[in-house]
Amino acid sequence: MALSFLNIMNISLDWAFDAPPSRAVVFGVHIGGHLVVEALLVIVIVFLLLQKSYKPPKRPLTEKEIDELCEEWVPEPLIPPITEEMKYEPPILESAARPHTVVNGKEVVNFSAANYLGLIGHKKLLESCTGALEKYGVGSCGPRNFYGTIDVHLDCETRIAKFLGTPDSILYSYGISTMFSAIPAFCKKGDIIVVDEGVHWAIQNGLQLSRSTIVYFKHNDMESLESTLEKITRENKRAKNVRRYIVVEAIYQNSGQIVPLDVIIRLKEKYHFRVLLDETNSFGVLGASGRGLTEHCGVPVEKIDIITAAMGNALATEGGFCTGSVRVADHQRLSGSGYVFSASLPPYLASAAITAIDLLEENPDLITRLKENIAILWRGLSGTQGLSIASNPLSPLVFLKLKKSTGSFKNDLQLFEDIADRMLREDSVFVVASKRSTLDKCRLPAGIRLFVSAGHSEEDLLKASESLKRAASAVLSGYN
Repeated sequence: MALSFLNIMNISLDWAFDAPPSRAVVFGVHIGGHLVVEALLVIVIVFLLLQKSYKPPKRPLTEKEIDELCEEWVPEPLIPPITEEMKYEPPILESAARPHTVVNGKEVVNFSAANYLGLIGHKKLLESCTGALEKYGVGSCGPRNFYGTIDVHLDCETRIAKFLGTPDSILYSYGISTMFSAIPAFCKKGDIIVVDEGVHWAIQNGLQLSRSTIVYFKHNDMESLESTLEKITRENKRAKNVRRYIVVEAIYQNSGQIVPLDVIIRLKEKYHFRVLLDETNSFGVLGASGRGLTEHCGVPVEKIDIITAAMGNALATEGGFCTGSVRVADHQRLSGSGYVFSASLPPYLASAAITAIDLLEENPDLITRLKENIAILWRGLSGTQGLSIASNPLSPLVFLKLKKSTGSFKNDLQLFEDIADRMLREDSVFVVASKRSTLDKCRLPAGIRLFVSAGHSEEDLLKASESLKRAASAVLSGYN
């Protein structure tokens, strides 16, 4: 039928194109060839639309055909291809991460651990852990809302809140889970978060999980922050009707810079934003008594809506906390994923955190000694060839970057890794380059980090600065 229809179509088209301008008159109207063609095309379209689509005959595949298909099938890889830089093997510590530790069988001066107060291995912390282990065992074997809350957890939350002067606190069992649980607990789809482009990966992950609208401002640039807030408030008609947050770190892990909190508070109040402050690298470090950036800047702690921190640095334990109002803490007990769905912090670590805060209050000279050590290292590193110090002079995280970048993060990082390898190999000084995960979207340049501890001696600090200068001169001489 289809063939006969096509034959009729061909004859009609031949007639239409060969026809004179007018073949017939119907009711006084001249019927031209082009009208015939158009009518036939409409008929063809209707005919094709009414046809049933062709389906191959249904029959089961033979075993041979199945085997051939299976042999040809190539599954998608579970992981991306492994590149050379992914094959990095970090040095292995064979003792506690004290100012002096053992790496690959050799004693080294350790500047790779954020042991700011030198409390790792402290006698009182060990006694506290031992007592808690004997009383509670190792783990809790349950989340906080499901038989995982132990009295020492409540004691630790109360101790943190009392130390910082906040109404309440909440404990998390893992440091970075604090940030990527607290952020999505308060920030939801449709909310606006203005965040520094240099924040560490845990905050980045929390931002992604929140599904909020994320707007970045230039690293620690208050002019950029203010213009961003102004633009959002002016251009976004919904801005006044949604939750709005500013997210910053007290001491940035990727640069060692300190955020000017007084300016943040002024902008917060001017544009009506809330502030989430991560004090992971400033808790126990900044301020006369180690209460963090609020004490250092003279800002009342109640002006900060949400404060988070990991306890694996100055307190030399593990876990993290979020502190603020009672409502801020209580909301996370039902909405903080790391709190609700993870086993609670091992009791001995909560006990160690309490003891570490007690030690900090009883020994304010720890902070004084830390500041002195930072100043000694700064003086020793001045004039280092090809490198400049990017961190704040009060930051225990001393961060150096290239004065002149190669133009490639990968190449810059390789230079810093060569410097770190040379320092470890030739001078037994252990430092780390700012190597990042493939998931880390931080936009800051590569660098090399030295974590200063109150436990370092002046000899350790001078040895590190001299070693870094020699290694940088050797590695960067050909580049510069």
